[in-house]
Amino acid sequence: MGSSGGAGIGSLINQTLFNEILKHRNEFYTYDAFIAAAKSFPRFGMTGDDHICKKEIAAFLAQTSHETTGGWSEGPDGRYTWGYRFIEEQGDRVGPYEWPNNAQWPCAAGKRYYGRGPIQLSHNYNYGQAGRALGVDLLNNPDLVATDPIISFRTASWYWMTPQPPKPSCHDVITGKWTPTNADRAEGRLPGYGVITNIINGGLECGKGNDANVVDRIGFFERYCKILKVSCGDNLDCRNQKSFG
Repeated sequence: MGSSGGAGIGSLINQTLFNEILKHRNEFYTYDAFIAAAKSFPRFGMTGDDHICKKEIAAFLAQTSHETTGGWSEGPDGRYTWGYRFIEEQGDRVGPYEWPNNAQWPCAAGKRYYGRGPIQLSHNYNYGQAGRALGVDLLNNPDLVATDPIISFRTASWYWMTPQPPKPSCHDVITGKWTPTNADRAEGRLPGYGVITNIINGGLECGKGNDANVVDRIGFFERYCKILKVSCGDNLDCRNQKSFG
């Protein structure tokens, strides 16, 4: 595949497929915003052959669908058609998510850094890093992630593409660019979709047996892989993995 970013992804997932995958999404999350955001990250969905590229798209949309899901078991068309329903964290889960002692990313007065957008970007340090990478002042304007759909998708893509040691990037894992260390192997972290769950929320979900959130993430991934006609691969869960810390 080439490195044409959004245009290339558009040849792999068109509007019709996007609508089928995110069947009941919030209208805030538009196909055009997804494609526009991809142009900021030319390697996203464009690394490897068509199978790998489509698998990455499926993995990205699956993980972010879980983060924003409004699905339930008896919901119309099944629970895995209800990704991308929420733009912000809901109800009692909403909190400031600030690290006031983090001098590198000082909290702006009166701003709250709770989950927003496809990846549910949280904490002032993530808003700070994402904003710097994207050239947007998200520390002072965190609500942009919930009001500008392109910026919203760009923050999710930034998180997906950016390693934060000791964690590799989600992109490198799903495209086969990540090689686990001996320590990773000893702690059960092997290449596959499960490591991406570990990157995103391993401290709460991994190494805990048959966790419902992990099952939900896998359910989205399996459905999206089927639609895009690619295999899911091995090591889908992280039940026996230790978190990266």
